[in-house]
Amino acid sequence: MREVVVIINAGAGTGYDRDWADGLRDKFAAHGLSADITLAASGEEMIATAEAAVARGVGIVAAGGGDGTVNAVASVLVGSPVAFAVLPLGTLNHFAKDLGIPLALEAAIANIAEGTRRQVDVGDVNGRIFLNNSSLGLYPDIVRDREKQQRRLGRGKWLAFCWASLAALRRYPFLSIRLRVGDAEHARRTPFVFIGNNEYLMQGLNIGERATLDAGQLSLYVAQRPSRLGLVRFAWHALLGRLGSSRDFDVLLARDFTIDTRRKLIRVATDGEVTLMAPPLQYRSRPGALTVIVPR
Repeated sequence: MREVVVIINAGAGTGYDRDWADGLRDKFAAHGLSADITLAASGEEMIATAEAAVARGVGIVAAGGGDGTVNAVASVLVGSPVAFAVLPLGTLNHFAKDLGIPLALEAAIANIAEGTRRQVDVGDVNGRIFLNNSSLGLYPDIVRDREKQQRRLGRGKWLAFCWASLAALRRYPFLSIRLRVGDAEHARRTPFVFIGNNEYLMQGLNIGERATLDAGQLSLYVAQRPSRLGLVRFAWHALLGRLGSSRDFDVLLARDFTIDTRRKLIRVATDGEVTLMAPPLQYRSRPGALTVIVPR
């Protein structure tokens, strides 16, 4: 049987234990796959497990969890010959949805056994990859505040998000940026910048989806000056991995660009995870950098 290294995010408190892992192993075996399962307690353990799999030449590595888990494992596999597989066990699963990967566990395992390999793009900001999107301004600030409330006050994710949004509403924050695309430079003052790996659709019922992940480009959406209520609406859409209507944004498509600001450090969200980075922020598309198993 073909070996698959399976990395599950067991740190989210969702009941993934040894018995569950044994049942998952049986599901893989039913499709002719030998699953080497790791129930990872942290992002560091996920990354270390993926690195060990690449080092010993495993052909397929699967990530089980939400978009943050998928990002952590995929970041190790970018540029390697290892095929990446997704078990969509999270809440939103945007990457899996946009590639047509089944969301039901049994069907996702069958896809690993029977699917085909496809080269897809990843986005890169100062060496950190994103499969879905990156953002600056309002959303990273709200995520940081939300996580602080979850740790210190024990609030649930959605309640903490609401309180963090109210705090942002009071601050009414704006970010001054300089955007360089080729030889052109633009100055903007905005509460929210959204960068997508390829183009996000902003029409009809497909708002927030992508028609392709292999066009070799990034999409840049700079929010125009909204009302205070519009700030929270932007943050809510970003939390769901979506955008608002096209009238709310200046839109640009490019293979690479630079965003600069006078701040020494700025919070940058990549697939929902927030890190501090030193400007300028060098954004670029890395075409075909990740091999993913998708339905035939």
